[in-house]
Amino acid sequence: MLAWRRFVERFWIGLMIAMLSIAIISVLGIIGIVLWRGFGALSLEMFFSLKFSPVTGEPVGIANSIIGSAYLAGGGVLLACLISIPLALVLQREYLSENIITAVTVILDVLWGIPSIVYGAIGYLILMSCHQRASLLGGIVTLALLSVPIMTRAAMNVISLVPVQLRETSYGLGATRWETISRVIFKQALPGMATAIMLAFGRAIGDTAAVLFTAGYSDKLPKSIMEGAASLPITIYYKLMMPGQLAQRQAYAASFVLIFIVLIVSAVSRTLSNRLSKYTVK
Repeated sequence: MLAWRRFVERFWIGLMIAMLSIAIISVLGIIGIVLWRGFGALSLEMFFSLKFSPVTGEPVGIANSIIGSAYLAGGGVLLACLISIPLALVLQREYLSENIITAVTVILDVLWGIPSIVYGAIGYLILMSCHQRASLLGGIVTLALLSVPIMTRAAMNVISLVPVQLRETSYGLGATRWETISRVIFKQALPGMATAIMLAFGRAIGDTAAVLFTAGYSDKLPKSIMEGAASLPITIYYKLMMPGQLAQRQAYAASFVLIFIVLIVSAVSRTLSNRLSKYTVK
């Protein structure tokens, strides 16, 4: 019996190590292939230039796409924060009954599972109904709607991990419901919320379907929120469709830039969460 238990334990440990190795090799393989295919196009001019090729008329660099992605993802996540965090704080038993909280949670889970292309199609339909064309504002609103269920559910899960004793202690000291939520629960859940916000930014900056119909594409930087804006995922798609080798290399170089940004965002979210966790009660 003891030998069988040791065999089962070693089997699952070996299986976990194998799965971890596959995940690491997959990530390194993707980064390696993208870097190998796009290394020839990586240059300072590609990152910062807004000039156009005199031969093909295509932009030499992808600065417009990098800045456009930052506008879209940053604006979408900021708008989602203004909706998600207050909504998560209100969806607590101090304010609502368990039945209402459960119903709203189910709705958020359904919205979370809807593919991003559906959000893009709905955003496009709204733009057409308002007689507006694809614009930076349309992309920001679409990405915000896509991020709200993710951020709200993540914030609710983090808030649920706050020890019940802190709530009871706050009420015992005479604090009101709002004081308990805003000064005790919110501060305890802040590290997890910061992580959720950064991860939502990483998801938004890499989404293609949601901004394909709503943000459009432009070779220039948008001068207003009503103009179209380029993004890295759309730029990668368009350049991969071009027959020229330079465009192909630029597509893979842009892919590497996008992967690098997502990795940086993940690292920042982890660091920020660790630092904020020092001020929470375990």
